[in-house]
Amino acid sequence: MINKIRFGTDGWRAIFAEDYTFENVRFCAQGVADYLKDSGRSAGPLVVGYDTRFASEHFAAAVAEVTAANGIKTLLCERTAPTPVISYSVVQQEAAGAVIITSSHNPPIWNGVKYKPEYGGSASPQVIAELEERIDRAQSSGHVPRLPLNEALRDGIVTYFAPEPIYLSHIANLVDLERLRGAGFHIVADAMYGAGMGCFKSILGGGKTVVTEINGERNPLFPGLESPEPIARNLTGLMRAVRKHKAHIGLATDGDSDRIGVVDENGQYVNQLQAFALLALYVLEIRGWRGALVKSINTTSMINRLGELYSVPVFETAVGFKHVGLKMMEEKAIIAGEESGGFAFKDHIPERDGILAGLYILDMMIELGCTPSQLVEYLFSKVGPRYYDRIDTGFPAEKRDNILRHLREAHLSKIAGLAVTDVQTIDGFKFFLEDGSWLLIRFSGTEPIMRIYAEAGSPSLLSDILRYGQQLIGL
Repeated sequence: MINKIRFGTDGWRAIFAEDYTFENVRFCAQGVADYLKDSGRSAGPLVVGYDTRFASEHFAAAVAEVTAANGIKTLLCERTAPTPVISYSVVQQEAAGAVIITSSHNPPIWNGVKYKPEYGGSASPQVIAELEERIDRAQSSGHVPRLPLNEALRDGIVTYFAPEPIYLSHIANLVDLERLRGAGFHIVADAMYGAGMGCFKSILGGGKTVVTEINGERNPLFPGLESPEPIARNLTGLMRAVRKHKAHIGLATDGDSDRIGVVDENGQYVNQLQAFALLALYVLEIRGWRGALVKSINTTSMINRLGELYSVPVFETAVGFKHVGLKMMEEKAIIAGEESGGFAFKDHIPERDGILAGLYILDMMIELGCTPSQLVEYLFSKVGPRYYDRIDTGFPAEKRDNILRHLREAHLSKIAGLAVTDVQTIDGFKFFLEDGSWLLIRFSGTEPIMRIYAEAGSPSLLSDILRYGQQLIGL
């Protein structure tokens, strides 16, 4: 029986040697080639990039061999590159799209394929459906044409490509890099062994600012990390390094650098919801931008409060940048974000960019003359204190339907002693409470786990709400 390839919140991901094989990656490549031909974009070019995971460069070469055999001009990245850098090159090169070999934040036994259409963001649900249909067709036929890479390079159908220079030139137009280089910050950058290794050093080096990098080499095992996801449990090394070096801030990028993690000057984690609210406050108050704010269902209500304070609309979507980015384009939003630490900004691409997000946080520190912890205090003075956490838990596959049925039939009136005022089901089950707190329970779109999220006005209430969520699903 053929296991059909299906895209989650952002791309297809699978475990090495089970479903993630060269054969299946070639089926994905053929599906992309057929999609481009059917939509009249087969003249290309198509950008193909990859991250630092095991054999990613070889899987990228396999993609290029298939697209070349289909007559599609292909720009193959000459080395590992961050996803936002590759995505921006799609727009700058007026390319048909990009295929990126990455599994983002997943554990080391995973890899994946992301597809970025001509606008340089995550593929929309419609594009995903069309890709999956054509990938299914390729799987059913079992035949995929290939042109050996050396022949494709010789014939000029495939050419090596360096996307970083055009990205860096663009970033320099969005934020004053010379001012950041001259700020005298000591920054600890955690590349998490991913594609962002060396990025902050190369961008901010050459002035008074000093960047100390950790986990800045390629290691597909991600030693010492559960996974290259920039959340608290994976950033203990960064927290120690910030304290050791008495640094002003710690910045972490995930496996493909489309997400950011922030550690304050005391070595304390600034959670991803606080980071999103800080960035929204930055573009509204410091940059003076006005326009819509877009957020996924699993992120902070602080965005809604900022929308009220600055008289701008707020739109909420299902989880995944295939929804968030699409809404950002539709509403011409000034910022969009999700709970995982991925944020997008106007005048850039409708795609998460952990590198640019980190630079904007540094610029905010300069503009307000604040340390990261003081930035959080300033944010709370505007919107009130908010605390957040998430619990990830595995579950027996056979219990999925029972868990869903139980949540649908729960009809809760109170959670942790607070009245339930509304229930939202656009992605999972989100329970809104009378004091503005909330609880969300949903299945991950990229891993076989259940996620329990909560935000509350105090740490103790947050713990009570999360504990209730665990009891509710019986895991």
